Amino acid sequence: MAEKRPYVVVEWNDTETEASGWLCAYNFVRNYCGGGTRMHPTVTREEVIRLATTMGYKYKAIESETTGGCKGGIAYDYKAPDAKDVLRRYLTAMLPYIKAGVSIGGDLGVDYADVLEILADLGVALPQTKAMRDDPAIQQGIKNHDDACGMTFDGFRMYDMITGYGVAFAADEAWTFKQGAPGASVIIQGFGAVGASCAYCLDKMGYKIVGIADVNGLVYCGDGLDVKKLVATRKPKGEMDPEAFDPSCEILPNARWVDMPCDILIPAALEDVIHKDNADSIKASLVVEAANIPTTPEADAILYKKGIDVVIDFVANTGGVRIYEALVFRIVKDPVPQDIVDDTEYIVRKQTRRLLEEAKKTGRYTRDIALEMFAPDTFDIPDN
Repeated sequence: MAEKRPYVVVEWNDTETEASGWLCAYNFVRNYCGGGTRMHPTVTREEVIRLATTMGYKYKAIESETTGGCKGGIAYDYKAPDAKDVLRRYLTAMLPYIKAGVSIGGDLGVDYADVLEILADLGVALPQTKAMRDDPAIQQGIKNHDDACGMTFDGFRMYDMITGYGVAFAADEAWTFKQGAPGASVIIQGFGAVGASCAYCLDKMGYKIVGIADVNGLVYCGDGLDVKKLVATRKPKGEMDPEAFDPSCEILPNARWVDMPCDILIPAALEDVIHKDNADSIKASLVVEAANIPTTPEADAILYKKGIDVVIDFVANTGGVRIYEALVFRIVKDPVPQDIVDDTEYIVRKQTRRLLEEAKKTGRYTRDIALEMFAPDTFDIPDN
């Protein structure tokens, strides 16, 4: 069956800057859809549609019966001093859709706390459908969600760590399934909220983080990096502090994250970073997609031919989706940080193992399997 077209795609052009933006609602479930908003100079309409489609699959992968997929994107520099003002004008323009059940949060370059603050100023707070507003259990779930936003786990804000920890659980489940040796080496591309928390969690589980790449370069050490120090000294917007690098480390161009020796490779930043020109140089036997759509179709063919196992993005990086689903719709009854982490770990490990078991049984590529296994099957409409 051909992939469904998105329900709606909306374009916005800022009146005060050169910023443009898009909102895509791929599918509604019970009049509702959810997804993040990213801000980066390279964002395009096509990218937002691809990300929204992925969100539809992601909600299916966490076994949601309440939410479809959407995504927002703004083509603008998230480091610019007026970036939050641009975000405010974008959200103001999208308000009619948000009020109709399009729940957009944070993503690359956009802090979820800023989104919630702006929506509160606009009189919306957390986006809801009419049925949600009339349901006391969901209203309590929203309160629990708001409470969780202010909580921490292992020193990270809950919403900053949960996706990265989920990716770490996916990597551990996959490596265990492959019967890999303990202390496997890992390279992570991206050191924002997802990359940093993923590195921290894997380090805590006994993996050896040998390389981390940010926008400025790759720091690599075959004996393992001091992850706790790198996290503690991390600069805003996902940049490492060179002062924290051990003198024994190599400092390389950030493009080298793909071809340096390691067991597990984790892209945790932008889309399409594994492509036809670099996929063949990957030395890892396992790729775990922490970023959304980080691998091009041409690269998929190369990875499959090389026999590299891939845990797909909409299986591995579902923590940020699951925490929202679990709290608002009362899968997790109370906002207890360990309970939230345990819930994310359960669903991520379950679906990772399902995916790899089917790949082992059939010999098919994991993305092809995942696109069938987690295809959205509900296409409702927004609130009237």
